[in-house]
Amino acid sequence: MARIAPLVPPYEADVEQALRKWMPPGVTQDPLALFRVLQHHPALGSRMRVLGAGLLAHGELPALDREIVIARVTARCGCRYEWGVHAAIYAPSVGLTPDQLEATVSGDAGHPAWSGRHRALIGAVDELHDTATVSDEAWAALAEHYPASQLLELLVLAGWYRTIAYVANGVRLEEEPWGATYPDR
Repeated sequence: MARIAPLVPPYEADVEQALRKWMPPGVTQDPLALFRVLQHHPALGSRMRVLGAGLLAHGELPALDREIVIARVTARCGCRYEWGVHAAIYAPSVGLTPDQLEATVSGDAGHPAWSGRHRALIGAVDELHDTATVSDEAWAALAEHYPASQLLELLVLAGWYRTIAYVANGVRLEEEPWGATYPDR
C-alpha cells in the first residue's frame, strides 16, 4: 500500500484539470498513480510536469536511446513502477525489444542486445548510478555518438528518472495494473 495514496475520482475541477495536463491528448485512461500522488502538492507537481514532458516530447536524444536510459535508471533504482510504465507504453513504440528490456534489468553494458552506442549509454548510466559522475573513458565513448546538446540531455534525463524513482519507491507506489511485468533476476 502506498504511503501517500494516489488521489481518486471524483476529482475537484482544479485537480482534474491539472491531471489532464499530465496525460497525452486523447488518452482516456485514468491518470497515472504517480501523477495522482504528486497532486498532493500541486505547485511541485506542476513544476515537475514541465521538465518531465519536455524530456519525453521535446528532447533531442533519439527516442530509443531515451527509453534505454529511462529503463536502465529505473531498473538500477529497483523502481518497478516506472520501469513497468515505460516498458508498457514507450518501449514498443520506439523499438525496444523484449530482450533489450530484460537486459536493462539483468544485463550489463556488454550484453549482446546492445549496439556500440547503446553500450556507451548503459555504461554511462551505470557509472552515474554508482558514482554520480562519468569517467573520461565513458564520456569519450558517449561523445563518439552524441553531440554536446544530447550529452547534457542524457545527464538531465538520467537524473530526472532517478528523482522519479525516489518518489515512486519512497511512497511505495504499487505497479500500474497494465504496466509491464518487471523481470525477476
